[in-house]
Order: sequence, then C-alpha cells, then structure tokens
Amino acid sequence: MSTLRSWSLALLSGCTLAAALLPAAHAQPPHRRAENAPLVIGHRGGAPGYLPDHTLENYALGIALGADYVEPDLVATKDGVLIARHEPNLIATTNVKDLPQFANRRRTVVIDGAPTDGFFASDFTLAEIKQLRAVQPLADRDQSFNGKFEIPTFEEVIDFVKRKSREEGRRIGIYPETKHPTYHQQIGLPLEDRLLAALSKAGLNHRNAPVFIQSFETANLKYLRTKTSVRLVQLVDADDVAPDGTLVFNPPYDKPYDWVVSGRPGQFKDLVTPQGLAEVRTYADGIGPWKPYLMSSACKVVTNGACADATGDGLVDERDRALLPPTDVVANAHKLGLLVHPYTFRNEQKRLASNYAGNPVNEYLAFYELGVDGVFSDFADTAFAARAMYLLKHDPGYAACLVNRRDCVKAAD
Repeated sequence: MSTLRSWSLALLSGCTLAAALLPAAHAQPPHRRAENAPLVIGHRGGAPGYLPDHTLENYALGIALGADYVEPDLVATKDGVLIARHEPNLIATTNVKDLPQFANRRRTVVIDGAPTDGFFASDFTLAEIKQLRAVQPLADRDQSFNGKFEIPTFEEVIDFVKRKSREEGRRIGIYPETKHPTYHQQIGLPLEDRLLAALSKAGLNHRNAPVFIQSFETANLKYLRTKTSVRLVQLVDADDVAPDGTLVFNPPYDKPYDWVVSGRPGQFKDLVTPQGLAEVRTYADGIGPWKPYLMSSACKVVTNGACADATGDGLVDERDRALLPPTDVVANAHKLGLLVHPYTFRNEQKRLASNYAGNPVNEYLAFYELGVDGVFSDFADTAFAARAMYLLKHDPGYAACLVNRRDCVKAAD
C-alpha cells in the first residue's frame, strides 16, 4: 500500500485540498472525524475521480484521502457470490467487451423494465469474474489505470476495510448498496440474505457495527429490517432537473421498482414529503437523496424551453445554472430522527452550479451548512478538506486540537 500512499500524498498536494485550505503548519489534520461531524462517504469506493470504481486500490485511496465509509455496490454472480460493481451490467466498468473468450456472453436483458445490452454478472462465475479487470467508466476521467485492477468480492472488501481500520488506527465503515434487488430476486439470486450472511461472518451484523445498508427500493429494506438491526438508508432518485429547477421523473428513475411490480402509485419524491419520511422512519434510519432534493438549481437563460449557454463557453452544463433556496427536507427528516446523506459530490467544474465559482469546496460547505449528516463523494479528499474548513468555523475544539496536534476526534458515529 506504500505506492497508494504516495499517490494519495501527490493528489493531496495537487488538488483543491487541505493543503490549500488550512494553515500551512497544519495542512494535513488527522483523518479522524470530530464527534457529530458529517461523514465523508466514499462513493464507489471513495476515489473514483482518480481510479476505476470498486477496486481494492480505489478503496485504499479513498481511505487514505479521508473517507469514513466506503461504498461497495453489490451484484451477484452466476454462482451466487456478491461482488462490488456499480451495475449488474459489466460493460462500462470492466474490460469484458475486449476479451474474446466472453464474446458470446453479450446479450440484452430487461432490468427495472428497461432493455439493457451488455454483459451481466449473473452470467459469469466468480472464477470468470476474476479474469476481468476494472476500467474507468467516465471518459473525461483518467483512463491510465484501465485493465490493472481485479474485481473484488464483498467479503474481500470487508476484510480489506477491517485491515485498513487496524492500520489507520480509526474506525472505517462500509456502506453497501443492494443494486436492483427486484431484478436479482427475479433471476433467482436475491441479495439480501447473502449480504447479511457476509456481515454475520465478519461480526458486523449488529446495531453498533460501522455499517449502513442502502437501496433505491423499499420492499427489500423492509425485509432487511425484519432480519437485522444494522442501520438502513432509503435512497431517493429522480431522472433530471428541469430548467426551472423542478425534478423530472421518467422511468425507470420515477419510482422504486418494487412499486412498479406491486402496482403502488407515486414517485420517488413522495418519500421526502412529511408523510413519506414518516413511512421511511418505520423501516429505515436515514435517507440518501439526490442533491437537488435538498437544494436545486435553475437555468440562468432558457431558450425554447431548454437551458441555454449562459457563460458563453459553447457548452450547456451546471455552470449555466444558479442555485435555488434550500428545501425543508433536511429539517423534516431530522425532526423524525432520520439521517440525511445526499449524493453525489464531484469536482469537475461542469458539475458545479455557478454559485460555487468553480470550486467544489464551496458546494460541500453549502450542504454542510444545511445540516446534512454525511455526503457521498467521488473525491474523498475534497470532502474531507471542506469538512475541516466547516469544523474550523463551527467547532472551537477542533481548531484547538489542530493547533496542539492532537487527534481531532472523539467517536466514529
């Protein structure tokens, strides 16, 4: 891991990070979290902005950059093993399409009502999965590590995170997501009991474990609540943001897919109304909403009903939008004792509303000030640095411990 440590230090010095944000003498505070401070949750591992998603190398770098939790998205192989992949379809996150021995595995399947072309984990044994290598799915991010890293199993991720916790001397958690649970049930590879079995084997299937289980569906979370005391989080999605800042709900991002199957009416947005939050509280401990549910943005210039280029750079992206006032979702959730962990925070300027002036730290600070309990980030280093700024402003004890070079924490969560 020494190579990864050197990568992390290089990244820390080269990006908008703690070294640029804190006093020079205390540029890298301990990677410990002040009590009740927002969690830094490593989205897809914690460093997918730098390395391919869901690899042990990604998890290592995310942890080195300050992630409190890492997120393994879980899908099942043909032989029933849980592996860390963002989707059952492996075409975008692995080199499978380039391997001739698997060319005949390509097919189209229906996932959550949508036909999807590609290569699917459920058509591969674990031994075959281990022949694949991860790739960076986003074309505008570094592709130089493509083909270098294996696909880990969930148990391998757990063992790795436990080892890193010992090495780092801090409690690092895991935040698994059950990906497309209804789909996995339909193909005879349900995720839930396999997930709980892995947690039990690792001694993590209890209320005080550093674990959250998340899902975009509701039925499997309700099932999990009958089987485990581990903390559960209801994810809340949407398809897009309209020019006026309202959320757009098009299938399959309009509602939890178990609602489609059961015929339940409604949309994702119903889960964050006061009534919806009260329902969520009966089976979950928190919500993981898409960021615009908490603070949306509207186009600064609208032409023919669509967002237009307000910056004059020839592109139309988040820089052409301005923030709207925050909603009351955080306050309403907190009234019921629900945690709020929004997603996904990224560094690229094209993903930042104009109010943030091209600096991703400003976005984190805005959401920390809203009172969120954690953030899902592709760049754990930036989330960590922004949190340090937030704590320096709001927690005199944190500032004092930096000055005195003491550990800046009491507890994990």
